[in-house]
Amino acid sequence: MNEITDTWSVAGVPLSSRFLLGTAGYPSPQVLRDAMLASGSQVVTVGLKRQLAAAGDNGFVQMILDTLKQTGARLLPNTAGCATAREAVQLAHMARELYGTPWIKLEVVGDEYTLQPDPAELLEAARQLVKDGFTVLPYCTDDLVTCKRLLDAGCPLLMPWGAPIGSGQGLVNPFALRLLRERLHGATLIVDAGIGAPSHAAQALEMGIDAVLLNSAVSRSPDPVRMAGAFRLAIEAGRAAYRAGVLPKQDFATATTPVTGNSFLLGNAP
Repeated sequence: MNEITDTWSVAGVPLSSRFLLGTAGYPSPQVLRDAMLASGSQVVTVGLKRQLAAAGDNGFVQMILDTLKQTGARLLPNTAGCATAREAVQLAHMARELYGTPWIKLEVVGDEYTLQPDPAELLEAARQLVKDGFTVLPYCTDDLVTCKRLLDAGCPLLMPWGAPIGSGQGLVNPFALRLLRERLHGATLIVDAGIGAPSHAAQALEMGIDAVLLNSAVSRSPDPVRMAGAFRLAIEAGRAAYRAGVLPKQDFATATTPVTGNSFLLGNAP
């Protein structure tokens, strides 16, 4: 198997890494930089609202931009913290002017406790931003109908959650994600939110999910750099397992050693 040829793409941009990394909550800019390098990520997301709230800390964003230039990775601004379509659209336009990219990770939260996306506001914002020339990557739930409508609105891919943001629960509804993979066969799917351990990321890739995006599982680790490397390996392993073919589950035993046919003895016959 030639891993070099196992690429995927976002809006026609070829990518080899299936690990998208967030930048919030790291203990220092240097740790974030080292984690970005250890992850091998080619797409790094930044929350514009968080940057505006810390307007005096220009060194943080500049460090991210310098690291992206060094690695050739791309910046993916996000609209985290928005609660309405109008607010998200305005923030997306600000991000495009500030960073010079039409890519936007669209987040419109409908519930403050679970941070669950609001499907109606999300769809409205997606339609408007696509019309305005953005490449819209929507953070959504694993609801099949909502996902279909977002694709119909012109989103090039979907980012369904695995669990509530920052919860570390992993894939709480594998059935729904498998259903998305089966019914949306040609769509690119990135599990975003809820992943807490490298094994969760590997599980997503094993079932045919194209990539994962995570933040807290790395930034909140006692050793973010080492954890970033662990996730990189797990994601590569999960993808390799999917391509090789994972043994399907079944409710009965299947002997791995034949029990019929000619018998044989180990060692010398008496």
